[in-house]
This record gives sequence, C-alpha cells and structure tokens, in this order.
Amino acid sequence: MATVLMCRRLPRLSRVTAFSSTAERKAERGSGGSEEEKPDKPGAAKTGTEAGATIQLLKPQDYRVLYNPAAYARGRAGSRQREGRDSSQALGDTFTGTVQAPRTFPTASSRALSPVGNALPEPSSSTLGEQPSLARRYQEEAEKEKREVHDSKEDPRVFQKGRPEYRSLSCDSTEPAPSLPAEEGEAVLQSVAGCEGSPAALRDSFLKLSRLPAERRAALASDPRFRALCRRALTALGLFSTPELIQVLKACVPLALPARHPLLNACEAEFCRRAWDMGLEQLLLVADCWRCLDRSVPSYLGILFSYAGLHWKELTLPQFVQLLYIIGEGRRSPADLAQKVESTILKHLDAFTLEELGAICLGLFKSLSGISDHVMRRIADRVSLQMEDMSTYALVNVLKMLRYTRMDHPPLMRELGKVIPARIPATNIQGIMHITLTYSSLHFFDEGVLAAVASSLPSKVSYCRSKDAAKFLWSFGCLDYEPPNEEEFYSSLIKQLHAKLHEFNKFPEHLLTALLGLAFVKRFPEELIDFALRKNFVQKTRGSKYELQKDLFTLGRSVEIECPSYRGSRLPPQLYQELTEMVSSFAEREIYVRPEIVEATSLLESMLGGPEYVKSHMILPHTRSGDLEVRLAADGRPVPFNFQDPVAAEKLKDVGVPLTDDLMSQLIRGRADYHSPTEAGNKGRQERGEAAGAQKKKVAFPAGLRQPQEVRLALQVSNRNHFCYGSRRLLGLHCLKRRQLRLLGYVVVEIPFWEWFPLLKRTRSEKLSYLHYKVFCPALLAGAG
Repeated sequence: MATVLMCRRLPRLSRVTAFSSTAERKAERGSGGSEEEKPDKPGAAKTGTEAGATIQLLKPQDYRVLYNPAAYARGRAGSRQREGRDSSQALGDTFTGTVQAPRTFPTASSRALSPVGNALPEPSSSTLGEQPSLARRYQEEAEKEKREVHDSKEDPRVFQKGRPEYRSLSCDSTEPAPSLPAEEGEAVLQSVAGCEGSPAALRDSFLKLSRLPAERRAALASDPRFRALCRRALTALGLFSTPELIQVLKACVPLALPARHPLLNACEAEFCRRAWDMGLEQLLLVADCWRCLDRSVPSYLGILFSYAGLHWKELTLPQFVQLLYIIGEGRRSPADLAQKVESTILKHLDAFTLEELGAICLGLFKSLSGISDHVMRRIADRVSLQMEDMSTYALVNVLKMLRYTRMDHPPLMRELGKVIPARIPATNIQGIMHITLTYSSLHFFDEGVLAAVASSLPSKVSYCRSKDAAKFLWSFGCLDYEPPNEEEFYSSLIKQLHAKLHEFNKFPEHLLTALLGLAFVKRFPEELIDFALRKNFVQKTRGSKYELQKDLFTLGRSVEIECPSYRGSRLPPQLYQELTEMVSSFAEREIYVRPEIVEATSLLESMLGGPEYVKSHMILPHTRSGDLEVRLAADGRPVPFNFQDPVAAEKLKDVGVPLTDDLMSQLIRGRADYHSPTEAGNKGRQERGEAAGAQKKKVAFPAGLRQPQEVRLALQVSNRNHFCYGSRRLLGLHCLKRRQLRLLGYVVVEIPFWEWFPLLKRTRSEKLSYLHYKVFCPALLAGAG
C-alpha cells in the first residue's frame, strides 16, 4: 500500500530587488519525470549571420527583426536578413541550432516536481482505501491533459471544404457513411474463415468493416478473424489493382490500423513500386491516407515530389494546394520545387480562397520552406484587404509565415489590430500564442491587441503548454508591455510555469525564454531562477540542440545586478569568463566596426582630446550591445581612463618619462598642457557628486590627495532595431540594459538613430556640435549630481 504526501509551495516573485533575505536556500537537486512531446515540426535550420551595418537602416523596408532567444531563432529567416543588422545583436541573432518544433504533451506525470523543490519522496506504506483515490486522481489528470490537447487544436483540412475537387484528392474520415449493422459485420468476419477470397472480395470486406460503429471498429484489433483478413490481404497484395489497393488503404483509416501495422508496411512498399504508373490525383490521395494514418513515409513522398516536379504544368489549383498541404504535413521541403511553388502562387493568387491561402502558408511554414519577400508581400496585400472574411485559423497561418520571413507589412498589421481583438476570446490558446508571437517577432506594438490577449489569457492559462507560456512571457517582455491586469496576467503564467516544471528538464529552452521575458519587465521569480541556474539544469542546457549559454549569461548577470539580495544558485565564474570573451570577440568583429559607431568614436576622440578619453566597448556584455563610455570630472572636464587602448598606450609610451604619482594626478585632473575645447564653457560649473552606485576607478593616490569624483557616461548609439516598429518605444532588452546601467551608476546618454543617422551625411562641425551638446549637456550633468 502507498501514500502520497501532497505539498504545495507558493512561488516567490521578486520585482527587481524585492528578494527575501532570510536564510540562504539550499541548492537542492530535484528531478522529475519529463514527459515526451510529440513533434509537430521536426527538422533543423541553421542560423546565418551577416555583417556590416549601413546607413540604409533609415529605409523603412530595412527594418529587421533581431534578437530572439536561442530556442526561437529561425534559421532561414535569419539568413535572409538584409544588411543593417542591429548592434544590439552581438550574439543574439547569430545562434546556431535547429528550430524547436511545436509539441503536444501526453498525460502529465503526477510525480512532477513541486514548485522548484525536490521531487516528492518515495511513497511509503498506507491503507488499502487510499489506493483507488490515487488511481482516480491519475485518471482525472490524464483526461484533463487529453481535453487540453483537444481544445487547443484546429482542423488543418478546412480548406478542403471549399471545392468539390478535393473529394478525389483527400481521405476525409469525417465524411458521413451509411453505418453497417453489427450483424453484417459479424457475417463478414465469419466469411473470412471459409475461403481465401479474391482481391475484390477482400477489398469489399475492408470497406464494409470500415462502416461499422466506432465502438465495434475499436474491438476489431483484438479479433483473430480480422487479423486473419489482414494476413490474407497482405498475401494477395500484388494481385490488387491500383484502385482496389487505394480503397483498401482508405478503409484502413476509419479502421484505425496502427501506423506500423504489417499490412501498412506492405502497402507502402507496393505504392512506392507502382507510383510512377499512377496519376497525380491517385498519388495525392494515397499521400493523404498516410497522413490520416499518422504514418511517416519519406520514400513515398520523395517519389510524389519528383513526379509532381516532372508534371508541374499539369497541376490544377486544388492539386497544387493539396500538394503544399502534404509538403507541410510531411515536414519536408523539396528544394527543387521552390521556384515552381512561388510562380504558381503568383499565378493563382487571386483565385485562391482565403482558407486555401492559409493552408498554403501553413504548408510552407511547417516544411520550413523559404519564400521570397515579393511573394509574401503579395499574399499579405490580399489578406489585409479581405481579413474580415478570413477565418481566425487561416489568418493565424498567414501570420506564421509572415513571422518566418521576418517581413514587415504595416497595412496587414494595422488591419489585424482592428479585426483580431474581438476574436481573441473565442480563439484557442495556441492561436493566441501565435498572434502574440507575431507582434513581438516583428517588433510591432499594438496595445489593443496585447490588452485583449492579457484579458483572455488567465482563464485559459491551464491549456498552455510550457512553450506557450514561455512565448507569451517573452512576447510581452520583448515589447516591454505590462497590461492593465498585469498582476493577474503574470501570476497566472508564472503559476503555469511551476505546474509544467517537470517539462523543462527535457526542454530547458522554454524556461530560459520565459525567465528572460520576465526579466525584461523587472520580474524575477526566485524559485524558478534558482532552478534555472542550478548546476544540473545548466548541464542540461549544454546538451540541448540550441545554443542556450548566452541566454543563461543574460539571465545570470541580470539577477546579480537587479536582485542583490538573491541567495539562490548562480552560474560559475569560469562560465561567465568564457561567455564574456566570446561575446567580446564577436563585438570586435561585428559591432565596434559599424559606421555609425566608428564615426561617433572618432569624433568623440577628436573632441575630447584623444582615444584615452573614450572607450568603445560593452559595459554589460550580457546585454549583447555596445557602448561608448566617457568620463567627466565633477567640474565637467573630460577624464582620461582608456589607457588599454593601443593608440593611447603608445602615446604614453612615447613620452619617455616615468609614470609618477604626480603625473598620474595630472592625468586624472586633466593634462596641464591641454585644454578641452569645451573647458572654457564649463569652468563655472559647480562640483557635482558621482552618479549613485558608480564604481570608482582603482588608482593609487598620494597621501592627502582626494580622488576626484567622476560622472560616467554610457552613450547609446542606437538604431531602429532597438525600438518597436515605426516608433520610439524601446524594446525590452534595451530597457533592461539602460535600467541596469543606471543601477551601476552610469548616466545613460541617448544618441538615437532619428537624430544621429541624418547627421552622418552632414558636415563634421555639425556632428561635433551635436556630440558636444550630448556629452556636456548641463541638465544631464546636473541630474548626475
């Protein structure tokens, strides 16, 4: 007998520095049964990188979507990005790894981890009466999980109802068929024992049995007479005509034969052998039967795609749509058909129904098929004009492809903002997730849509898979939006993360994505963070198909800066060192060489007196973007500090004098023989204190000489990819960076793209005047005092 101790712990949530400072938590090591997920989109795609930002970022069409967590970085979409990549990306958009497949979860393990703590202890002996209640609880959880999967799914075959031609191309198991009385079914099974039967008779037997009531069909699997019928059909398989064999395969769908049934194995081999003698209509019908039977048939699909390529001009519109549907369900993208697919989409674009357009986009999305911006824009143009007549399911499929191609289409997004909020309450949770993720992926902020999502989500949150909850949190954090019901919204999602905690052992990328989204909006759930930074979880991230180390880096450093009282697990120093070196190396190749940053650095050096007065580096490497650091004395004079710069070091080396305390003092105060071009205008400034929390430069000063106070400036040379599309609203990552710079005592100075980029085409004096104002702004220095 066994008893189970049920224990619930309330999650602890910190807003920035609100961590409890009570006794330090033990680094407990828990493990929970991680349930296998059924892949929806197997496949891999490598993430490409491009270097060399240009001034062309000013063009609206050059706005690109950058920095996504490693788990959701689309490979081909990334490789298609134009020049003008965001300096914030450092390594954010260069992750390499496969694309995570959406998954569905079977019955949740009742032995999942309690919220972040250890797994429940092994059950001890108990009374006999408790055993049935435990079994009932398991059964209730299983039924709940089944309901969740059912309630979250849509029928991807709705498009087939729009044209009668699809009846000959698809195996619709929902078509009403006259039910066969149980007595006739019994007679069919009895007839199997008495004779061998011709192929036609065997076919008729399968067709009749497929019309039995559902409960009777389910019992056939254990009936020896039905197994005998299958064996005889397998023996006579070569004698069936192709139409007869197709009918047998169609009958197997309502009979629900297992995907690896011997009869289906033989049927697949036989259809592969006959494929080149079949018509395209027959090939598509057979492919649809395999899909209905949930059987993977890569060899057959390869033949189908080759056949279709050779007979492409013969494809009718329904055959083309059905083919793309099969391509998507097979998760295979035949590269040699890509150009033909695009030309056919353009040819029939105005003739497709809206549901067919949705099916086309879904097929391309599932198969990870690339599509040109021109074709995607044409599709989006039509959808934006007829959106109100489109089903939500088809519309969501178009949004998936829009997100995959990373293409901005303001008319569609604006129309979506008018149409979709009213539909949110009736949309299933996965559809809502894809809508929300589209807005965040395209950096398109629409408060009406996000508020509608936040309002509907708490009542549906139990239907969220771990990846759904993670993407909701990431999306809202990426857009730096906290809805009117923020406490209810965030607490419900954090609670769901705790409920799905056992899944993160197998899919660690989802937890890191969720925690980063929370960090962007200053929310730090202590127990989940402790779980994510534990040694055993960090080890799991190393074995992931994604590059998750940089996400850990961002999370770990953010917790250290924003949550000083945190006492949970932390990343090891050597890992920080490795990641810092890797990010810095990338920045030297990709960030510091960007023309807008090079120009600003050069002008600042000229204005302030040399390279020792400005440093182009990453103050916070975990935020993956560069800074121009400048230091000012309390009276407003620039202070030299960048003696590690090769040019500055060479200048000191050429002086040929020992670096005495007096010389060091002069360097700190400002060189005696050099007067900054702005010194005269700053002589009257009052001495002001250093910004709160700024770290002092470690310099040995002579006795009696007080270290002068400094104002540390962190100049942010931004571009449009730091902001929401077409706005001046900073994205969550960049809000986090500026917040943390201020916590460390830096004064953040914005050099926004809408001011700096146009100046790059102006005269040198105009640029110097602009930078002079930014660095020596009296109001800025007064605020730092």
